[in-house]
Amino acid sequence: MSRDVWHLGTAQALQSLSYSIVIPTTGRPNLSTLLRALDASRGPHPAEVIVVDDRPAGEPLELPRIRYPTRQLRSGGRGPAAARNTGWRAAHTEWVAFLDDDVITGEDWTQRLSEDLDGLGPGVAASVARIVVPLPEDRAATDDERDTQALMGAKWITADMAYRRCALVEVGGFDERFPRAFREDADLALRVCKAGYRIADGRRVTTHPARNGGFLASVRRQRGNADNALMRAKHGRHWRQLTGEGPGRLRRHALTTATGGLALGALAAGRRVTAALAAAAWAGLTGEFAWKRIEPGPRTPAEITRMAVTSALIPPAACAHRVRGELRVRTPSAVLFDRDDTLIEDVPYLADPEKVRPMPGAAEALARLRSRGVQLGIVSNQSGLARGYFTTEDLQAVNARVDELLGPFHTWQVCPHAPDELCQCRKPKPGLVLRAAELLRVPVHRCVVIGDIGADIDAAKAAGAKGILVPTRRTLPEEVERARRDAAVAPDISAAARLALEVL
Repeated sequence: MSRDVWHLGTAQALQSLSYSIVIPTTGRPNLSTLLRALDASRGPHPAEVIVVDDRPAGEPLELPRIRYPTRQLRSGGRGPAAARNTGWRAAHTEWVAFLDDDVITGEDWTQRLSEDLDGLGPGVAASVARIVVPLPEDRAATDDERDTQALMGAKWITADMAYRRCALVEVGGFDERFPRAFREDADLALRVCKAGYRIADGRRVTTHPARNGGFLASVRRQRGNADNALMRAKHGRHWRQLTGEGPGRLRRHALTTATGGLALGALAAGRRVTAALAAAAWAGLTGEFAWKRIEPGPRTPAEITRMAVTSALIPPAACAHRVRGELRVRTPSAVLFDRDDTLIEDVPYLADPEKVRPMPGAAEALARLRSRGVQLGIVSNQSGLARGYFTTEDLQAVNARVDELLGPFHTWQVCPHAPDELCQCRKPKPGLVLRAAELLRVPVHRCVVIGDIGADIDAAKAAGAKGILVPTRRTLPEEVERARRDAAVAPDISAAARLALEVL
């Protein structure tokens, strides 16, 4: 076989790859540059490019015209995790390639991506690119530039990472409780690996320009300590080792903050010796931290001043954000939804996933709850299984479609029994609610059940949870009156979500 024939066969095989590109954005200037670079790239073209505008509001973005089909979606300013979820759920290809809007791709990026994905077996869920951060050659890197440079050693970076869509569906996509571009990619990768998949290192190379975030950028970055608390809650105390990271400085920051607080407290109490000793300890710890940041940098007057000031502010900021994160994950809450006529339109004994239609406002209501860190579940009576109207496989396919359109949900609890079987799980019995609360490790009094009929509210009351009724055409007048007296009534699912956040 000639070399030319071999190349032709390889090109045809790569061309058969099915992939979409998802780019979450807040409208940064580099977005247009990135789209033009993709347009000029050599290699098998994507099925489409999906740009997800994560600004809270505003006119649609003006995007350059490119040869690939392009869609622009909105995610409502809920952060990159929610934006990426919006993008991949709208895609219908085997692979979804995520790019950040501030990266720079090479002239052969589509070719390299296709080669990285070609031949990956079903046990491989993702391919990650090699990230390069160019730094100035005529001087040492600043603190901000070194922070960006750390991306080069990170294990899983969705600045350029392609996922098999079925794996995203299986694990529920990105956890939207991560509100910023920090840890959400490592969390997803860990969950994908725990599901039994592998992640492959690709050979494509993508450039990520160094950031310069202003005088207090390093202090603002301490908000990520709240996300570290969520990582620890989800993946255990050794999560840093699992993600390939070294130990953090939180313990040293806590000691610095404690000595500073002791110095101020002792001074206020008139204990000058204690205050002086504590102040000296604080100064030593802060000086050590500042020098560690100053020593490798350019050591200009502006950089030294910034490092000195921010080194004093970072320890208390880091500790405050970590405490905030720990409180958030240690006081869990959950909202449990009925499925039919609450989250999706009611189709009697639904067995066809193609007939799944979300209720108006359902996606937005779920997004609001996820952004507040609320765990979500579904509690649903499905007696059609016992009656023989559909099979277990039919039910799983329908629920998978609900997950695809509206997920992720942290738990699905389904009663498969007929009414005359006298089980303890069929609503209005409390079994589904109690089981969901147990699996989510949420006290049942921190659960809210949202449904459209009296049985949903009665199940919540029997379990010790709160109930919110969203009436539909099926809801009886007496059920509405009983809910007004014993629980709460909302006009629609969006209002129910807002009310749930108020009572939790």
